[in-house]
Amino acid sequence: MGNEPIKNAVLVIPCSGIGKVHGLMSREATYLVTDELAPAQTDTLCLALLVKGDSEAVAAVRSHACITIDGCVKACAEKNVAMAGGRVAKAIQVAEAFKNHRGAKPGNATALTDDGWTITREIADSVACEAASLCASEEAIR
Repeated sequence: MGNEPIKNAVLVIPCSGIGKVHGLMSREATYLVTDELAPAQTDTLCLALLVKGDSEAVAAVRSHACITIDGCVKACAEKNVAMAGGRVAKAIQVAEAFKNHRGAKPGNATALTDDGWTITREIADSVACEAASLCASEEAIR
């Protein structure tokens, strides 16, 4: 998100999670969704702008359905969207995805392994499906 208004129906907001592999996975999943899987239906914004109270970021989460992707149980993205008055349509935690991948070695804070990319793509696919469903619901309302 730059200075241009967000036109897409669903905002995908990852945690910052700098220095943590789960944070990297949340950001990479977001980019997969917004750049490749559902660019016409989704957009993203910087969580730090929202935390800071940036008026454009606050207005964006208040006027769009939001899907948050958090790396850990602190759920910073989910909590900050809610605190800004946004609607969290779906909250995802990266750690939950590991239940189907016991023993996976996802990588580190700067690079994902094949296991990490597999899990990240699964998260992204789930988010893209949810975004499509939300967009269909929004269209039905109009």
